[in-house]
Amino acid sequence: MARTKRGPHEPLIHISRRADCSLLRAMLVRLAAIVLALVVCGVVIVALTGLNPLEVYAGIIDGAVGSSRRLWVTIRDALALLLVGVAVAPAFKMRFWNVGGEGQILVGASATAAVMIYMGDKVPAGVLFPCMILASMLAGLVWGAIPALFKAGWNTNETLFTLMMNYVATQLVSFLIVFWENPPGSNSVGLINASTNAGWLPKLGGWTYGWNLVIVVALAAFMYVYMRYSKQGYEIAYVGQSVNTARYAGISVKKVIVRTMCISGALCGLAGFLLVSGAGHTISTSLSGGRGFTAIVVAWLSKLNTFTMMVVSFLLTFMAKGAIQIASQFNLNENASEIITGIILFFVLGCEFFINYKVEFRRHRREG
Repeated sequence: MARTKRGPHEPLIHISRRADCSLLRAMLVRLAAIVLALVVCGVVIVALTGLNPLEVYAGIIDGAVGSSRRLWVTIRDALALLLVGVAVAPAFKMRFWNVGGEGQILVGASATAAVMIYMGDKVPAGVLFPCMILASMLAGLVWGAIPALFKAGWNTNETLFTLMMNYVATQLVSFLIVFWENPPGSNSVGLINASTNAGWLPKLGGWTYGWNLVIVVALAAFMYVYMRYSKQGYEIAYVGQSVNTARYAGISVKKVIVRTMCISGALCGLAGFLLVSGAGHTISTSLSGGRGFTAIVVAWLSKLNTFTMMVVSFLLTFMAKGAIQIASQFNLNENASEIITGIILFFVLGCEFFINYKVEFRRHRREG
């Protein structure tokens, strides 16, 4: 009896990279992911709490933009997150994994606080604010340059190096708080220059956080042009694609690494300035609030596009503020509210796979 000759085994699922995905298709995939995430969140909400999901979603909206003050606080925090995302994007474009945004923010904030404390009542605002900005950017620049120099000179692991420097920055802030305690023995700095408001960013056109908005949006636009159309932006992209090819093309890879991390650190330091001068008016070890790590999600979700980061930063901050509201409004603990945020992020991140890849199932063939 003759054996039936079979062809090669075909996999049930075939995954291939998409040659191109139109903007409309990508937006539809992301919209479908958000809708599906909300459905799953609704099921989880009913299963865990028995609450009406629509009421919970209404609570999220109310917590983020339910009043003028809440809206501006959401915008303020989204701007800070956006600036850190813009800061780490050049390093990621270069394939330098800068996870030290937290530390770079803290040292920038510490430098800002130092200038406010020691110069606030001695110089006019026209001198004070430039000094605060320069001090914050210089501190962040130094904190970013240190791991870059070690990477360029001895090829150290930048992920571990920048991560460890976060802890050093945290301990530095703790050390400074001892000298700046107000009142003494409180283990906190309190509001800096509370009686004079020296070093506090003023309102702009009646908007409390107007200067934050102008500074961050202007920097985002500048970095978009810098990354896409400048010679240095071209070098960053070239080094990120292939270090060997960049060297062959005559690009000084070491110079690009150090220069790019100086820019990244300086912008993170400037974020520290905004958090002290334009928001909290104090310094603490928790000032950065995890933005250095959340900014990594912002940068990758936006594919390092600074304008797309504006939307992503606002959405993530929107969800964070809404989660706080529903935790208090419905007497839920933080874990329950963070589950909702996590589910939405899971679907939003996961949908990128279906944008970049095509999934096909094997079709059964009928034998004649």
